[in-house]
Amino acid sequence: MTELARRLSTADAVMIGLSSMIGAGVFAAFSPAAAAVLPAGTGAALLVALGVAAVVAYGNATSSAQLAAQYPASGGTYVYGRERLGPWWGFLAGWGFVIGKTASCAAMALTFAAYAAPPGWERPVAALAVVALAAVNYRGVTRTARLARWIVVVVLLALAVTVAVALAGGPADTPGPMATLVATTPAGAGPVLYGVLQAAGLLFFAFAGYARVATLGEEVRDPARSIPRAIVGALGGAVVVYAVVAVTLLAALGLAGTAAAPAPLAAAVAGTPWAGVVVRVGAAAASLGALLALVAGVGRTTLAMAREGDLPRPLAAVHPRFRVPHRAEVAVAAVVVGLVLTVDLRGAIGFSSFGVLAYYAVANLAAWTQTGAHRRYPRALQAVGLAGCVVLCGTLPPAAVLTGAGVLAVGLLVRWVRVSR
Repeated sequence: MTELARRLSTADAVMIGLSSMIGAGVFAAFSPAAAAVLPAGTGAALLVALGVAAVVAYGNATSSAQLAAQYPASGGTYVYGRERLGPWWGFLAGWGFVIGKTASCAAMALTFAAYAAPPGWERPVAALAVVALAAVNYRGVTRTARLARWIVVVVLLALAVTVAVALAGGPADTPGPMATLVATTPAGAGPVLYGVLQAAGLLFFAFAGYARVATLGEEVRDPARSIPRAIVGALGGAVVVYAVVAVTLLAALGLAGTAAAPAPLAAAVAGTPWAGVVVRVGAAAASLGALLALVAGVGRTTLAMAREGDLPRPLAAVHPRFRVPHRAEVAVAAVVVGLVLTVDLRGAIGFSSFGVLAYYAVANLAAWTQTGAHRRYPRALQAVGLAGCVVLCGTLPPAAVLTGAGVLAVGLLVRWVRVSR
C-alpha cells in the first residue's frame, strides 16, 4: 500500500500548524525585521510590517484551505499546482517548498542548540535533535500531533511569563514603555515603505506554518471540513501571539533595542534572571516544535513529488506498519544533519522566505482557477495573496533573492533535461 492513514482530528491539525508558526520565529524573527525598518521608521512601522505579513499570510492561507478541501492529498501546493495549472507549476511550488523548508529545518535545529547546548557543542546537539525528531515522525503522525500539543503548551506558558515580566518592568537600561513606538519618522515615505515591506517579508517566515497542515491532507479525518478550519484557526492564533509579542518588545526595548538584540525576548527580561531561564526553555521547545512539523511537511511533499517522478521514486515508499513516508523523512533528516554540521544558516530566513513565497504564489494562482462548489473564498483574497507574494519576494535582501532564484532555476533546468529525454 502507498496510501497514508487518516488519523488526525481538526484539533490535531491546528496544533501541528501552531507548533510550526509559534516556533523559533517568535524568539528571533523580530530582530532582523526591526533592523529592516530602523533606518527610516519607528516602532509603529514594525507593527505595520507585522500586519502586512499577516494579511498576505491570510490570503495564502485561504487559498491553501480552499485547495486542500478539494485535493486532500499529501504534497500541498505541489499537488494543487499540478492539478490546476500543470506539472511545471506544480514542480515550481514543490521544489520551492522543499529547498526553502529544508533550510528552515537546519535553522530551527541550530536555534534549538543555541539555547540548549553548552558552548562549542551547538552543531552536534543540533544534529542529535534532527535525528531524534525524525525518529518521532518515523513512528507515526499521531505521535507527531501528540508531541506538538505539549510543545505548544510549553511555548505559550513561556511567552505568557515573558510578556508579563517584560511589561511589568523590563531591563533597567532600556527606554520607558512605548517610548519609541510613536517617535517621529526621520525619513521620507519611500524608505519607510521599503523597510516595512522587507520586514514583512522577513516576518512572513514565521507565519508559514499553516502549509504543514495542507501537506498533511492525506492524514486528516474529514479533510474537506477539517483542513480549512485548521489552517485559518492556526493562523489566527499565531497572529494574536505575534501581535502581543511585538508590542511587548517595543514597550520593553524600543525599536533600536529590538533590532540590536540577537535574542530580543531574552533581552526584554534581562533584569529578571529566572525569567531568562523561562525564555531559554520556551525558545528550545519552540524550535523543537517547528523542526518537528517541518520534517513532517517536507517529507510529505517529497513523497508527493516522488510519486510523480519529480524526485527519485523510491522516496515514495510508505512504511507498512507506521503508515508514514519513511524513506522521504530519512532522506530529509540526512540532508538537514549535513547542513547543521557544515553550514552557518543565520541568513537562511531570507532564502527560506523566498522559496515559500514562490510556493504560495502558485497556490494563489491555482485557487484562482477553482469554480462552483469548490470556491469557498472570494477571488479578491487570491489576488491579495499573489500580489503580496510577488512584492515581498522582490523586497527581500538581494542575496536571498539571487540565491533563491538561482536554486529554483537549477531545479527547473534539471526537470527540463529529464522530461526532454
